[in-house]
Formats: sequence, C-alpha cells, structure tokens
Amino acid sequence: MTYCVALRLDKGLLFMSDTRTNAGVDNISTFKKMFTWSVEGDRVITIMTAGNLATTQAVISLLDERSVVPADRKQTLLAAPTMFQVARLVGDTLKEVIHTQAEGQQDAENTFGATIIVGGQIKGMEPRLFLIYPEGNFIEASAETPFFQSGETKYGRPIILRAFDPGMSFEQAVKLLYVSFDSTLKANLAVGMPLDMHAYKIDTFETGIVRQVAPEDPYFKTISSGWGAALKEAFDKLPDFKF
Repeated sequence: MTYCVALRLDKGLLFMSDTRTNAGVDNISTFKKMFTWSVEGDRVITIMTAGNLATTQAVISLLDERSVVPADRKQTLLAAPTMFQVARLVGDTLKEVIHTQAEGQQDAENTFGATIIVGGQIKGMEPRLFLIYPEGNFIEASAETPFFQSGETKYGRPIILRAFDPGMSFEQAVKLLYVSFDSTLKANLAVGMPLDMHAYKIDTFETGIVRQVAPEDPYFKTISSGWGAALKEAFDKLPDFKF
C-alpha cells in the first residue's frame, strides 16, 4: 500500500509520499514513489505513484526514456507546452502500460491498476496539480479541492480537511502533512517510512527543497508525540456522556 499527498498552496506545491511496498506481511520492501523532472528556468514537474509496483515503475521508465530519445522529445515531460498536456501524456502512458501488461489475461487490468499525482509549473503559467486514474483520465485541483491523496487515504484525510488552508506557509503545511502521515502510519502497517518530500516555491522554475524523513527524524518524533498528547488532552476536556 501507499500514501501520497500533494497540496496546492498560494506559495507553491508541496508533495509527500511514503516508500513502503508489500506483497504480504513477510514481503516488505522500500521503493521510491516520488520523481521530479526539471529544466532550470523553464519547468519543474513532480510525479507520485500509487498502485501496482511493476506498473508504476514501467510508467516512470517510459517517461524517462522518451525524454532522452531525440525522435520522441516533442511529446515528453520536458517539452510539453502546458501542464494539462503533461497530465495527458502521463495518463496516456499509464493507460498504455496497464493495457500492455494485461494483454492475454482476461479481466486482469485491475491487477495492474495505479493512480498518479502529477504537479508542477511551466514558465509563463501558474502551478497546476492533477490526479490521474488507471483509465488515463484525470481531474485538476481547484479552489474547492486544493489537495490530492492517493493510496491509503482515509486515516490521514480528516486532519487535512479540518486544518488545511492554501494561504499557510510551507512550514505549517509540512507540519500538517507530518500529522496526516503519522495518523496513517499508526493505523496501517502497509504504509511506512522513510518519507520523501518536495516543496516547490512558485515561479522559481527549479527543484525546490527535497528531503527524506527517516524514522528517527527528531522533528517527526516531536510532532508524533505532541499530536498524540494533544488529542488525549482534547478528549479528556470533552464533557462525559450521561446515561
């Protein structure tokens, strides 16, 4: 399982993903799920993947390979004229991979399913954020829906819904995602650390702050213990039920 979140802030875009993959309780591995492409001064694009590992790795490999083959460069992440076209390209590639892997296997396409979050900014345009489905279609983040999640979303979603504000600083947004991930980590063993993070500041057109958050990270530990204590204190202050 996976947990990935992307926030569309007034100040830019913030991405965070876990790194755990598993095919059973005794087969747990760590794989990168966040990938960034950039052309300094022109564009920065970040992708996060969730779903079948073979599918998502094939999609990333194809996107990479087509970016370096001269004959294919016109339709690549590094040459697409808009982020909408980037989302279409990623969606088409995902659909192509799923169809290829499922060929000859009746009703097997669900087995190779995956969802992808893609966001970034191309010079002359605003940052944009998309959630791409296995069928290749996608939706875009908006003022009403300014963030996307994929994978194991239910445990970390409530805190984002209650506390997220597009006007918050990157520092506040990272704190919010730490709480969201901490809630998910505690509820589902299929999501695990380390976490990958990319904070992209609007109009910089270069890779932003990239960090990996290890299990022993002091700030993450502080947030985890502090959030647990704050919840217990808030619960104790609520009036008791009366029969």
